[in-house]
Amino acid sequence: MSFDYDLFVIGGGSGGVRAARVAAGENGAKVALAEEDRYGGTCVIRGCVPKKLMVFASEFSGMVEDAQAYGWDVKPGAFDWDIFRGKLHAELDRLEGIYRNILKNNGVESFDQRAHVVEAHTVELADGTRMTAKHILVATGGRPVVPEFPGSDLAITSNEIFHLEKLPESILIVGGGYIASEFAGIMNGMGVKTTQFYRGAQILRGFDEEARGLISEEMCQNGIDLHLGTNVLEMAKDGDKIRVKATNGTEQLFDVVMYATGRAPNADNLGLEGIGVERGRKGEIIVDDYSQTGVPSIYAIGDVTDRVNLTPVAIREGMAFVETVFKGNPTPVDHDLIPTAIFTQPEFGTVGLSEEDAAAQEPVEIYATSFKPMQKAFAGGTQRVLMKLIVSQATRKVLGCHIVAPGAGEMIQLAGIAVKMGATKEDFDRTVAVHPVMAEELVTMRHPVRTA
Repeated sequence: MSFDYDLFVIGGGSGGVRAARVAAGENGAKVALAEEDRYGGTCVIRGCVPKKLMVFASEFSGMVEDAQAYGWDVKPGAFDWDIFRGKLHAELDRLEGIYRNILKNNGVESFDQRAHVVEAHTVELADGTRMTAKHILVATGGRPVVPEFPGSDLAITSNEIFHLEKLPESILIVGGGYIASEFAGIMNGMGVKTTQFYRGAQILRGFDEEARGLISEEMCQNGIDLHLGTNVLEMAKDGDKIRVKATNGTEQLFDVVMYATGRAPNADNLGLEGIGVERGRKGEIIVDDYSQTGVPSIYAIGDVTDRVNLTPVAIREGMAFVETVFKGNPTPVDHDLIPTAIFTQPEFGTVGLSEEDAAAQEPVEIYATSFKPMQKAFAGGTQRVLMKLIVSQATRKVLGCHIVAPGAGEMIQLAGIAVKMGATKEDFDRTVAVHPVMAEELVTMRHPVRTA
């Protein structure tokens, strides 16, 4: 049977574009891709890239005081949201153009419209055009969701925060995950009076408890009004502000309320159920270790599968898909020991098991130190950092590494290599320290602070 394409990709985010590019450019496949919104997906357009640029912008607010402490004659200034926003959107336009050119230069035919599946080998575009493909790859990502309650329509999400017409004087951020906590730091650093509600006992659920405890403390020290065990009951317009009634008995007015309490896979109305593709409890597409659905010709990668929702993971899944399908080299996706950075303020880098998860698995030793970093201490700052290793008592392998510090994301990328290779505590000990840097503590901790 002949097909119009060897591969049809639905979704122009990082994972879909990588799979399309490699299948076409390196393997000679005839490939098409459909994207109903902007190329680059969540990460490039409404996620990691603009968020990181906002983190950079927000961090300058604390640098003036530090510079003065080091002898520089500099004066505080005001943050101009209009200037920053203009440059931000120009950068996103530039990056989207790069993604489009990547597809074009590798011979991928692109369609700027929605597509859905009608049969195991057939897709239909929004304009009614039908095309056949030997393989179909769904890479439609995810979206933020706001729970329904009185006044919930007044909330924005991380999608809209990049498009604010003006910087608010006050904001309430609801949620305790990394998106909520990152934006709390961003808004606070930009001079916005920032309040954060989280219904749980501590932010960053699922991560190492000692690390998230320090981050929570430092966020409060930085001026964020964090309320744990607190949720929103209802919201209503009050003039040009939003009146928020909370479970802690308070009522407050905010200019903006942003919800970051969860995301959902973009798998609705794609025609998948009608042809036998199974979906999970959260609406995610169910796939096997090779990203294949129950329909052999249809695969899915990235956030729409709700496995590990990180851009580099989606890209890896796309590469594994091409290896499996177009190179005849069945390659399961490796989701083990993935290093990640959370751009809270302070920054958090982590790889492997938390102390709690490791202790539940086997006897472990905990090596940890918390201290004032030299740069901040000299300037009179009170900020603290954390360096922590979780070590198996039986094998001596480092099961987890957790860093709360400026530049933690850069550090954990390199530490992640050692942990992925199975380095032992003694391997860390044999490595000569780089002095004076914060990360030297990772190789100079000689005695465990406790066992678990």
